[in-house]
Amino acid sequence: MSYLYFKSLHLIFMVCWFAGLFYLVRLFIYFKESEKKPELERTVLEKQFTLMTKRLLYIITWPSAILTTIFGLSMVYINTALLDNQWMKVKLCFVFFLLLYTYFCQLIFNQMKIGKITFKSGSLRIFNEVATVFLFSIIFLAVLRTTISWLLATIGLILLAVILMILIKLYKRISS
Repeated sequence: MSYLYFKSLHLIFMVCWFAGLFYLVRLFIYFKESEKKPELERTVLEKQFTLMTKRLLYIITWPSAILTTIFGLSMVYINTALLDNQWMKVKLCFVFFLLLYTYFCQLIFNQMKIGKITFKSGSLRIFNEVATVFLFSIIFLAVLRTTISWLLATIGLILLAVILMILIKLYKRISS
């Protein structure tokens, strides 16, 4: 199989992985917010959100994360010179932290299965935006590679995080 096939499959499963992560944390938020509902409604919602999360996690998110990793490593195996690039080393660090983020989602799901997520809704909203920061970081590194200044990239990520936090605060204020 040629390098470009691996690259195509890597990108396809990366999109699926992120789609899973974005929706997964939304389901955590919905589950957490269902705690405020009357008993009967809460029971039905929590059961449904837990089922939806289980399917999303085990049918889309984890398989996509694993396949993204396999195809990415296949690309590196075919073209070991990629590891000589500083941008690739940084990207791989972000991917490692994205895998940890996915594992942390698994831990939250484990809480969900026993009926109680210990995080507040607002904390989960902030946690949801972490995946966005990973997405921006990884894509900009992969596409712009050496054409982007590390200083500008760092400032851009900090600005992105600040903007996301402001939007979360505004949403919280508007929805209250």
